[in-house]
Amino acid sequence: MEDRIEQRLIDLEIKASYAEDMIDRLNEVVVRQQAQLETLARELTGLRQRTQDSTGAAPRSLREELPPHY
Repeated sequence: MEDRIEQRLIDLEIKASYAEDMIDRLNEVVVRQQAQLETLARELTGLRQRTQDSTGAAPRSLREELPPHY
């Protein structure tokens, strides 16, 4: 009986160790993705700013963007 309880405790410790490792790896992924999101947000802001600067404050009409064959 005591061997069974000890084995169950060992199994639980192993599972807890794997779970802790998985949480650490997932946390690393989340941190990396957050950094990527922040980089993309900065790039998008820069692209929006450049687009506004190059076209002026007035929005362009879709008619102006039609290909010449229309």
